[in-house]
Order: sequence, then C-alpha cells, then structure tokens
Amino acid sequence: MSDYGKKIRLSRITGGPGQRALIVAFDHALVLGPIPGTEDPLTQVSRFAQARVNAILLHLGLMRRCAETCCENRLPPLLARIDWTSMWSVRVHGGGALCSSLLAHPEDALHLGADAVVTYLTMGTGDSEFESREIARNAEVARECERVGMPLIIESLARGPRIETPGVPEWLRLHTRIAAELGADAVKTDYTGDPGSMRSIIKECPVPIFVLGGSRQGSDEDALEIVRGATLAGAAGVILGRKVFQAADMQLFLRRARSLLDGAEILSPQTS
Repeated sequence: MSDYGKKIRLSRITGGPGQRALIVAFDHALVLGPIPGTEDPLTQVSRFAQARVNAILLHLGLMRRCAETCCENRLPPLLARIDWTSMWSVRVHGGGALCSSLLAHPEDALHLGADAVVTYLTMGTGDSEFESREIARNAEVARECERVGMPLIIESLARGPRIETPGVPEWLRLHTRIAAELGADAVKTDYTGDPGSMRSIIKECPVPIFVLGGSRQGSDEDALEIVRGATLAGAAGVILGRKVFQAADMQLFLRRARSLLDGAEILSPQTS
C-alpha cells in the first residue's frame, strides 16, 4: 500500500525538509466551551490565515463553517481533531470517570479537506481499562489512516493522579514511543522544560515531534521560551493554542514565534 498521500499531506503541514511548523490549535471549545479568544471563531481563523501559520487544528464542525465562509486569506492546511476526552473537565472540576470518544473517521476528515487528523492518547491515569481503550482507539484510527492516505498526529500525554509534572522525560519517552508504535506519523506532546532533555526525547522518537503550548500561564515572553526551546531541541515545530489566541498582541506573538522557528532571535531572547 502506497503512503504517497501521507507524505504529500504531511509536507504541506511541515513546509518541507528542514522547516519547522507553526500550527495554531483552535479545538478547545468542544471540551472547555467558548473560553476567551474563541468567541468569534471565524474571525480568529481568518486572523490565523492572515498570519500565514502552517496549519490550524479544528473540529470538523468549525472546518465546515470555514469552508462555507469566504475568507479574505487563503486557508492554510487544516488538521482535524476527530475525538473527544473527558480528561480536561475531570482535571478542572475533579471527580467523574475518564472516558473518550471517536467523533469521526479519517475518511470524514478527508472529505472536508483536512490534511491530517489528530487524536488523544493519555497514559499515566492509573485506569488500565481506560488506557486499554485509548490504545485500541488509536490503533483503529491508525489503520484507517493508512488505508486512505491521511497523516495521523497523536497527542500523547501523561495525566492522572500520579502525574505531578507531565513533562518528566521518563513519561514523555514512554508515551511518545507508544504513539509511534501504534502508527502515528507525528506526535504532539508536552515540553520537558529545557532544550537538552527535550532533544533526547525527540532523538529517541521514531517520528517527528511537535511541542504543545498548554494552558495560558505567564507572559508572552514565557510562552516564546517554549518556542525557543522546541527550536533548539530540534522539534518539527510547535502547536500552540491559548498561548496564541490569548496573547496580548496575537499578530506580534505569531511573528516572533515564526522568527524563532526560522532560527532568528535564538541568541537574543529579549528581541522584539
């Protein structure tokens, strides 16, 4: 079975060999509701496109609305989030059972024009039945992606009562490898906190790694440190959500993030 379709679609997202992708995650509202920065989604998507980001991560419902709405700027490649998890609401509100659901199939995303699909893989929960279902669900999606030529990006995470620091290298090393073994073409995961340890995770993973941004904490400069660290570590790029659309000046933040990913500003953190 040829994997040319996967290679072509993934190259649209990454920009080609030697490039680092700047991807905006805009899939928060399904699990968190209309948090700040997501209230006018079509306008925000248009602003991301104007900034020429490499790709945007959306749920299929918003992808459909984007296709129906004429954008002044050409849409970049779209990543389709095709599953849902209770993990975020359990973490915020406490209690409740961990569960996840597949919302669509890779072929559905293909019909809507997506260049890749994204799924969750959560480890370290202490719930073996939940994690067994996580493995089976991702394996099923991976096989479907192989059949239709759709790249699969698995968002592998360590979350649960035993996980005090999600970016601990031991956990990252474990679940990113699991994601690769299941058939992921790339992985979206946490940052260790420093380029050196992150570099070892990236080097040992058989597929490219995109560093995620996480919740909005600290200043824009703090957020840019993650981009700088991911660049120095050799990541395939970054996938940032709240750190982008809740930034004090979103367009400036995106320009600076792009500059870092392209290799500028690395030695001068305070450059603006």
